[in-house]
Amino acid sequence: MSPENYYLTLTCPNRPGIVAAVSTYIYQAGGDIEEAQQFDDKGSKRFFMRVSFSCAVDAETLRTGFVEIAERFDLDWNLRAVKDLKRVVIMASKLDHCLVDLLYRWRIGELPMVICGIVSNHPREVYSSIDFANIPFHYLPVSPETKPAQEAKLLEIVADAKVDMVILARYMQILSDNLSTQLSGRCINVHHSFLPSFKGAKPYHQAHARGIKLIGATAHFVTSDLDEGPIIEQDVTRVTHGDTPEDLVRKGRDLERTVLSRALRYYLHDRVLINGATSVVFSD
Repeated sequence: MSPENYYLTLTCPNRPGIVAAVSTYIYQAGGDIEEAQQFDDKGSKRFFMRVSFSCAVDAETLRTGFVEIAERFDLDWNLRAVKDLKRVVIMASKLDHCLVDLLYRWRIGELPMVICGIVSNHPREVYSSIDFANIPFHYLPVSPETKPAQEAKLLEIVADAKVDMVILARYMQILSDNLSTQLSGRCINVHHSFLPSFKGAKPYHQAHARGIKLIGATAHFVTSDLDEGPIIEQDVTRVTHGDTPEDLVRKGRDLERTVLSRALRYYLHDRVLINGATSVVFSD
């Protein structure tokens, strides 16, 4: 067979010989390492590594041969052929700027993924100006009474479509603790973040009233602790006394789009590894 491109990621308790064992295995399999990044977390005493390589051996054979190394070093690992795209579901509400941005980047090939569905708590008519092509659309209206049933339907969609990651593209419903737990490590959210933080309604207006000088956005994994999951990507921009609340909203939208797309790109290329309450991001 012709050479295939692969991503290998791993984490384990740190000890000597891990890099040598991995690189030797790839070499002996006839592989060619194109990129290798590693990180030794002194605090947790854990080691993290990502390797991009090409090899003429099929994925299943590579995985089988790698088991001995994985057991020897107690690895938590994954090996994936690059052609096997990650499968995602995108969730959105009325604020559609992140949804539109992700769809555009997907269409031009910037975000290599399979979009298995779009889920919203608003009907399809809200997005009449957006071309969803053949992507399935799921309308799951949420109220206190219907929330458990609708979250169960979401989990069915995720399971049936073999979804790897759920993307909250400014989805304005708080996930229950149960759903957050079910999607642990498989759900990314983006939200506004300020110094100090402004929560609740109209955060940009709150920021304007306080004369804030920086606004920002954060993309992170979802946990049962609201907006406290491991951070993947952040960015900020300066604002001044001359900016109106509407200016802050506009600049905030730009940040949310770019931060979410960056975080998703890192994930799609296997560059994100969770490290307890934080994450290791091997940026490109």
